[in-house]
Amino acid sequence: MDKILSAAEQAQRSITKTYRREIWNPFIKAIKDYELIQEGDRIAVCISGGKDSMLLAVCMKLLREHSDFPFEVCYLSMDPGYNEENRKKLEENAEMLEIPIEFFETNIFNVAFSAEKYPCYLCAKMRRGHLYKQAKELGCNKIALGHHFSDVIETTVMALFYSSQLQGMMPKLHSENYEGMELIRPLYCVREEDIIRWRNYNHLSFLDCACRFTESVKHSEDGIGESKRAETKALIRELKKTNPNIEKSIFNALHAVHLDTFPAYKTKGEYHSFLEEYENDKKPS
Repeated sequence: MDKILSAAEQAQRSITKTYRREIWNPFIKAIKDYELIQEGDRIAVCISGGKDSMLLAVCMKLLREHSDFPFEVCYLSMDPGYNEENRKKLEENAEMLEIPIEFFETNIFNVAFSAEKYPCYLCAKMRRGHLYKQAKELGCNKIALGHHFSDVIETTVMALFYSSQLQGMMPKLHSENYEGMELIRPLYCVREEDIIRWRNYNHLSFLDCACRFTESVKHSEDGIGESKRAETKALIRELKKTNPNIEKSIFNALHAVHLDTFPAYKTKGEYHSFLEEYENDKKPS
């Protein structure tokens, strides 16, 4: 007689079996290709309660159990000002998936929502700072965030359309303010649509950001409101109807940037013009 699996066991099994090609293999690929985890690391897996961070937590738990080399993981969740219902939902999901979360409290939602401009940017910046600080106090040298393949694509398009920049999202970064700390993105190669399929397959229900600004977007007539990310998602969905590989093309382009074809670029915060080398590099056109 087959053993009846718990919700946690079923969620884990579906990652390595049902969605091995869509989730587990891309997860491992990102870790190996971008050298995200090394022996002896102590990683704070940052959990917001949404589908992405909860999947990340389950994947990291699986990897920790089956890794060829030792590393440590702690599961860190910052409460930025959730209402009672959302906090309870996060706690219940963590318990169901057997993720031992450590909570700490902040008032970030109140601060960000009262800002006149760029509340999402301010919120993200403040959250990251708090996470770095708390992770460092816990003896971690890395924080892991749940950004995925689709986030990479959307961020690139948004930077081009709304910030006049050709800018991507890196799979890992050194912290500028916390020495010895790194940010890693293990879901870098996992598509959001596959995360949604995993969630639905396991009949799971997670938080949908849970911030006041997002709630105002959700209740707007067009489902977009002022959210440029939601608008970008809708645009990419429309473009995929005629070009199903458009996301893959954008992702691959980030790994094949031809700087020689750009009139200017920035690196390490410094601006450079093609004119700096133009006269020294005379070649037939």
